[in-house]
Amino acid sequence: MDIRLLRASDIPHVQQTNITNLPENYFLKYYLYHALSWPQLSYVAVDLSHTPKHPNEPPKIVGYVLAKMEEEPADGVQHGHITSLSVMRTHRRLGLADKLMRQSQKAMVESFGAKYVSLHVRVSNKAALHLYRDTLQFEVEKVEPKYYADGEDAYSMKKDLSFLEEEVEEDDEVGACCDHDHGDGHHHHHHAELDGDVPPPKEREKLKTVRVGRILGVSDLQEVDGRSGGA
Repeated sequence: MDIRLLRASDIPHVQQTNITNLPENYFLKYYLYHALSWPQLSYVAVDLSHTPKHPNEPPKIVGYVLAKMEEEPADGVQHGHITSLSVMRTHRRLGLADKLMRQSQKAMVESFGAKYVSLHVRVSNKAALHLYRDTLQFEVEKVEPKYYADGEDAYSMKKDLSFLEEEVEEDDEVGACCDHDHGDGHHHHHHAELDGDVPPPKEREKLKTVRVGRILGVSDLQEVDGRSGGA
C-alpha cells in the first residue's frame, strides 16, 4: 500500500471513492480547487497489489483525505480543515485513515504553521465519531445545529497540532544535515474505516495563491501486514 500526494489525474477516482462511501459529494472542480490551492495537504492510498490489465489503467485508489487551510479563520488562528476522509470498505482496519490523516496534519504544520486542525461529522455517525475521537484524538468542540443540507446537526471537532512542531523541526534539522555536497557536484538527500461525514462546501469556490512548502516524503508510510489502528 502506498500513501502519496493527490494528483490531478487521481481526482475522478477519488470522487468515485467519495460517492461510494459518503453522503456529502462534490463536483470535480471542488477537488481541483483543493489540489491547486493546497497541493501539500491532500493524500491518496493506492493499492499496489492490484495488477493493471493494460498500461494505461489508472491506479487503484482505495482511500483519500481531502484537506485545506482555512482562508479567513474566525478565531484568527492559522489552522487546517479536513474536508473529506474515506477508505473503501475492502481496505479498512489497515490503519489507512490514520496514515492519511497523520501525513496531511504534518504537512499543515510544516507548510503553513497550522496550530490545529478541524472537521465536522454528523451526530448520528457513531462509527466516524469513534474514529475521530478515540483513534485520531480529535475533541468535540461544539454542536452546530442543522449544519447539513438535510437538517442534521454536526459535531465540530478539532485537534491540537502543537505536538507536531517539534517533529517538523527535527526533520528540518536532519534535512539540513544530510543535504550536502558529496564532491561530485551534486547534493544528495537521505530520507530515513470508517468514513467520516463532512460538510457540503459552503465557502466561496475561488482559487487562491498560497505558499508552497517542502513536499513531505511518505516512504515511511508503506503499509505492512497486520493492524495498526485507524480505519
